[in-house]
Amino acid sequence: MGFIALGYDYYVAADHRRCDTLLNRMNSLTDGYSSCMMSMNVDCKEQLKTQFVTREGIYKLLTLATYSRPNRIGYNVQTNTSVYVSFVSYSDSNGNDDRICFNIGRELFVFVYKGTKKGADLTKPIDKKMYKGINPTCHDFNSVAITEDSLPLIVGFSTGLIQLIDPIRKDVSVLFNEEKIIDKTKVTCVKWVPNSKHLFLVSHSSGQLYLYNETLTCGTTTPIYQQVKSGEGYTVHTCKTKSTRNPMYRWLIGCENNSINEFAFSPCGLYLAVVSQDGFLRVFHYDQMELIGMARSYFGGFLCVCWSPDSRYIVVGGEDDLVTVYSISEHRVIARGQGHHSWVSVVAFDPYTSTPPSMEPCLPGCYRLGSVGHDTQLCLWDITDDVLHHVTLVSPVPATPKQNGVIHHSKHNGNANIIQKQTQDPMRLIGTAACPRFDQCPRLEPLICKKIAHDRLTALIFREDCFVAACQNGYVYTWARPGTITSMNAHLVSDPNSIISSIDLPSSNTASVV
Repeated sequence: MGFIALGYDYYVAADHRRCDTLLNRMNSLTDGYSSCMMSMNVDCKEQLKTQFVTREGIYKLLTLATYSRPNRIGYNVQTNTSVYVSFVSYSDSNGNDDRICFNIGRELFVFVYKGTKKGADLTKPIDKKMYKGINPTCHDFNSVAITEDSLPLIVGFSTGLIQLIDPIRKDVSVLFNEEKIIDKTKVTCVKWVPNSKHLFLVSHSSGQLYLYNETLTCGTTTPIYQQVKSGEGYTVHTCKTKSTRNPMYRWLIGCENNSINEFAFSPCGLYLAVVSQDGFLRVFHYDQMELIGMARSYFGGFLCVCWSPDSRYIVVGGEDDLVTVYSISEHRVIARGQGHHSWVSVVAFDPYTSTPPSMEPCLPGCYRLGSVGHDTQLCLWDITDDVLHHVTLVSPVPATPKQNGVIHHSKHNGNANIIQKQTQDPMRLIGTAACPRFDQCPRLEPLICKKIAHDRLTALIFREDCFVAACQNGYVYTWARPGTITSMNAHLVSDPNSIISSIDLPSSNTASVV
């Protein structure tokens, strides 16, 4: 239904995507089979790329800087739990070395990360945990609370459990939602609140967000909530107790059991972007708990979200196989990117090659964006000034009459929960600023699109000297940026004899296959 009145070309494409989506969902029911079937969407004869060229030079895979299990044996995929990667900068007596955390199946690893300077020493993890009956699904370091002898790390699990650990102080282990009386569904994303030492936000596949304070307990009885804020498609509640306890706030986004797939705080710390399975991006002013913008997918749910370094733009990806760019100031979708052949699992801006627009007309801006997906492809995109300033005549997002946002009460496990039903037809957004038709906004083409893994890609992080990508079978790859490979680290490259100096490239060189 999501492709009605979008034009014949997109109707056909969306119909094919719907078939692919149904096939993918059927495959996910078979252990160890879904990832293999999704990879078959890409030509099996295509070899993995170990280097590629962009206008800034050659990116190279550092094979010896690949992180995985200590025995380097790939993970036999038995669940749909994605390999998630977290980084934090940390200073110790041995110098400034970052820390990397990643989960593989029921295991969680923390290592020293050397980037392009040194290979991965998998024999010396800082911390390693093996869980029984549950899988880690997401995690986040608290960069604000780091000290020389403390490294707080919050971890979410497939059963709804949340754990605070410290890879340095290994005696630290604090559990939240241990009895599952707050939420019984999978934790889909967890983030520390910007500039906070104690507050963290957790989303679940139930469609709810919870704010926790790591210094407070969760209580032993089911929380009773009272509403403090509401708006189109969301309500906010707080615990109705005599003393402050966790969770401090509960956000219900969309309808009940509408999974929140990911959320992200803006770099400025003011805004919160949330994407969910109902195909909506919702943007909130976090402190005021006000909805300030929204966008809708062409088809299926949004799976991932990221902010531009200057907090001006949001990019989302999902089951429509597209990359969608949303402007905060203009409250509209300004561009879409076509390049992936399956679901887009991660989007990320590259702050080191992006040049935000200047007030001077002679200094055009250009944002570099990266995306990875279930098609095992890495795509790089350039969002240029002509796209950012493209004028499109579309209708504004229609306002929702107050009577269309009805608050219903229902019984669940003997307790009253407030559930907001969306009675407004989401199809009303087709052809508006929140979901322009395919011919109403610029269409981006990828700068490069390369197959870099055998299994679906689940993580993408840009760093100053490299970018890091992870795939479902448990490998975390490091790709060196142009100019970072020298005689000191050339041995980390898969084929040192193929090293080409970036000065040998013509200045007008554009993206090409190497």
